[in-house]
Amino acid sequence: MYNSLESFLTDWAYEVESTLKFINNLNDDALKLPKSHEKARAMKQIVWHIISTPSEMLNLTGLQVFEVDYNTPAPESVKELKETYEKVNESLIENIKKNWNDEILKTTNDMYGEVWTKGDTLKYMLFHQIHHRGQLSILMRQAGLRVAGVYGPSNEEWQAMNLPAMI
Repeated sequence: MYNSLESFLTDWAYEVESTLKFINNLNDDALKLPKSHEKARAMKQIVWHIISTPSEMLNLTGLQVFEVDYNTPAPESVKELKETYEKVNESLIENIKKNWNDEILKTTNDMYGEVWTKGDTLKYMLFHQIHHRGQLSILMRQAGLRVAGVYGPSNEEWQAMNLPAMI
């Protein structure tokens, strides 16, 4: 659980930057690839899910952020996806800073049939993005796209440093 907005905003900024690295390594052709398994999402669907979830989760807490409905068709271009992701995050940060404080993080909301503090909602929202970015990294690797290092160098980044990749 987050007890401090400053702590969350610091972590969130890093994760947003990391997710943008992934989005920037996509291309429009990759967004057209079909899903790799019947029980999985296609690459474009995962990106759209990452983009839409913050507004869904925070709107459930009563904080209104730039709304993206996952059930609407995802944009067809990386440029549009990136712009939408940036709008969601700008709105998220602006509205959290404007409307929340550290005390409000202890208050609760009904979230998906459970009771979470707002601090927990922020934690799960952050973890959710990381989780789906991991799925995206596998699909990107399978599609031959460059994968960004987040918590350490990617294969390509090791190579750029003239070091053996840690495979």
